[in-house]
Amino acid sequence: MKTVFSISLGASDDDYRFETDFLDQSLRIIRIGVNGDLNQAESLLQSVRAQANAIGLSLSHDHYRVGPEQREHPDTIRLKASVPDIPVTTGTTLRGILQEWAVRHIQATLGHFFDNARVLFLNGQAGYRIARALSEHTDNLYFADPYTDFGIPRLLTSLKQLDSYTSLTAPITVQPLASRVIDSVLHSPLYRLGEGLVKGSLHHSVADSHVIVGSIEDLEPFSQHELDGKTVITTRVTEAALASLAERRVAMVVDYSPWFEGRPLGVNVLEAMISASLSRNPEQLSPDDYLTVIERLGIEPRVLYPNGYRRVNRFAFVIHPLSQQYLTKTPPLDWIAQVSPPAVMNLVEKAVAYTPPFVYSKVSGIRSPTGDEVEGWLITVGGTPREIMAHGPEFTYSRLLAAAKLAKKLGAQIMGLGAFTKVVGDAGITVAKRSPLPITTGNSYSASGALWAAHDAVQKIGRVQIGSRGKMTGKAMVVGATGAIGSVCARLLAKAVEEIYLAAPEPAKLLALKESIELETPGAIVHIAGSADRDVAAMDMIVTATSGAGKRILDITKVKPGCVITDVARPLDIPADDVAKRPDVLVIESGEIQLPGEARMKDIGLPTGIAYACLAETIVLALEGRFENFTLGRNIEWEKVREIYKLGLKHGMKLAAISGVNGVFSTEDFERVRTLSSASG
Repeated sequence: MKTVFSISLGASDDDYRFETDFLDQSLRIIRIGVNGDLNQAESLLQSVRAQANAIGLSLSHDHYRVGPEQREHPDTIRLKASVPDIPVTTGTTLRGILQEWAVRHIQATLGHFFDNARVLFLNGQAGYRIARALSEHTDNLYFADPYTDFGIPRLLTSLKQLDSYTSLTAPITVQPLASRVIDSVLHSPLYRLGEGLVKGSLHHSVADSHVIVGSIEDLEPFSQHELDGKTVITTRVTEAALASLAERRVAMVVDYSPWFEGRPLGVNVLEAMISASLSRNPEQLSPDDYLTVIERLGIEPRVLYPNGYRRVNRFAFVIHPLSQQYLTKTPPLDWIAQVSPPAVMNLVEKAVAYTPPFVYSKVSGIRSPTGDEVEGWLITVGGTPREIMAHGPEFTYSRLLAAAKLAKKLGAQIMGLGAFTKVVGDAGITVAKRSPLPITTGNSYSASGALWAAHDAVQKIGRVQIGSRGKMTGKAMVVGATGAIGSVCARLLAKAVEEIYLAAPEPAKLLALKESIELETPGAIVHIAGSADRDVAAMDMIVTATSGAGKRILDITKVKPGCVITDVARPLDIPADDVAKRPDVLVIESGEIQLPGEARMKDIGLPTGIAYACLAETIVLALEGRFENFTLGRNIEWEKVREIYKLGLKHGMKLAAISGVNGVFSTEDFERVRTLSSASG
């Protein structure tokens, strides 16, 4: 029987011994801790020399290869030199393989998990192989080595910086005298006076990260506030360590250490076992040797969810002020508006359009019934609709691309376009081609939300029935039918309503849309007109989806009592004073979705937890991990409208309480419309 010793600088309380069959060899494994005493470790190595076939060094300083720099620590060199005729290893090669494989395994099995993540390495030199693998999926890599080595409150922000830092500091940090001087400085009264600032910088960085790479010991100083929702990549996660991470609300733990016979096994021990079984020095082991062991033992990274399945994805969404009035509500412009004449505010409106994008609000608390979560950022570009439309498309494109760069730096994995930013130029296609992130306009869910709200409202009023073919009896009209959202509404309504009317001032497009619908939905009865005026009086349901921006779309005085009008245009097609003229008609604003969980964000003009459908589409895609260009251009695919609707249901999206220009409709509001329309015949 061959014997493998693990000589650890860790606690002797963790000592163990066991026997096992390994690679067709019988092995005895003995672990002995020396409680940090380097001299005792050296003496112990010499005392076991005659019995050992291979030795693993645990919690000793590893030899790191960082870029071109091979960092060798004199303590480890000293320990190895004390037993020159015995194979001794810290597990460097195997550790690098398992670290890199952990990243690739997670990215392959969970799909795009590390895309654009903000990753903080508490020891970049020890996690260099992880960093190199992650650099294929994200540029947001941060290294805390200056803090951990010297107490300097500064992060390195790239692999190149880490390479340079290691080349400069390796000659200092590996020298025993220098290490003692650094340690004395870090524990001096003068340093402790500034410790709050230094610690604060690192704790702040942990809180801002999405993935943290470090040992269990490295993670001990950090609280639930900093670790909540984070992914941790680490090694040798015991039940006690997992419980500690669970208390601090860590979402997911990736443990790259090998487990053997139900216990975590130090990488140094496993590499020593391979060396002893094959009678080779660690330097003589080949890639095939490691692959054989990994495959025969079935070793793979462990993915642990300390509090049950929980995955946190990230999104960004672009918003902008919808009018000059919105600017007057925003500090410090609110006090400027109080003392400035209209001419000055017009100049302010023009100036704000040129401001760089900035984060208006962090979004959190959104949790799907599946266990998936998202966090995100609402990013503001300054142009009002008037300013956006007054400039060429490139003006808005440049601001959206600047917003995308900001979103990427924040760690977003997909970005949505809101309000007028999604109608400029080619409706998101050019932005998607140039953006570092996937883009969606949200128009698929806007169309879905429009019909969702209309369907619910019609049922609440109860003026129509379901016919023999399973369709709603009566007539429905889409005003602005040739537009991006209108055309999809028309296609879907043709499948749900007996007879539809399409109105738009574009004859050729109307003819093509009618032809397309009749091919898609055999038996559909489709009428077309250049405006709503001719047929509006006979409609049971109307959807307005124009970009008229202030033009009169239809004459509400001609609308049939009990009609449900769903206004999906932004700005609204039907002004509040028109709505007030017809208490027997229900005019609703659709596209508003109740988000799952307890959504937290700044005011966007909707009740707490409710979002416009275009924002909700971005959130649904993030929850689903669909980081792709989804809805782009002016021709929306109705298949995507159906798909996003189903995905929304899967993730707990609900139609918000139906609201109009004066707020949420009550039961009494629906009863009023029902009563008045019945009285009108």
